[in-house]
Amino acid sequence: MDKIPEKVFVISGKRKSGKDYVASLMCNRIGKHLCSSVQLSGPLKKQYAEDHNLNFEKLMDSSEYKEKFRIDMIKWGEDKRTEDPGFFCRLATSKADLKKIWIITDARRKTDVDYFKENYNDRTLTVRVCAKESIRKSRGFTFTLGVDDAESECGLDEGIHWDYLIHNNGDQDLLDKDINHLVTIVQEKLCDVT
Repeated sequence: MDKIPEKVFVISGKRKSGKDYVASLMCNRIGKHLCSSVQLSGPLKKQYAEDHNLNFEKLMDSSEYKEKFRIDMIKWGEDKRTEDPGFFCRLATSKADLKKIWIITDARRKTDVDYFKENYNDRTLTVRVCAKESIRKSRGFTFTLGVDDAESECGLDEGIHWDYLIHNNGDQDLLDKDINHLVTIVQEKLCDVT
């Protein structure tokens, strides 16, 4: 663990809640020269694609191609996590070009949250992106048995105290207010360091 960030935001939320969108807004406001977005699913999908001779780029987008393999990919990822709960977290942070602020865009399990809290203690803040189901449906969400009732979607629904909740229900003013609050925390932290 040679890369030590000043702050780690661990973002979670249901499918189509806007986790990547929130992370992108945060990174833009913090400054891309200071901020790295880290997807835990990236290394998982890359390894899955290699092991199964699939198109990695298509697994990374929102295509039907990814949906075709989602259930098997979830099972494969769960098997890897059972062997080593921090495997994908370590892989994602070891290969990325990481800057002072890390935004983990897709924590899905308690072990993901635990990994960052244990390894980066008081530098870690947990963030839950919340969106009503009707809003998620307007963004293309459709309940899929074996996906939306699996640990990868439900593992963080209970038993986690979130440091911050971000509401992403289409009210841009509220979303901006929530994100600006997190950006202020970063600015204060960076002032303490310099």
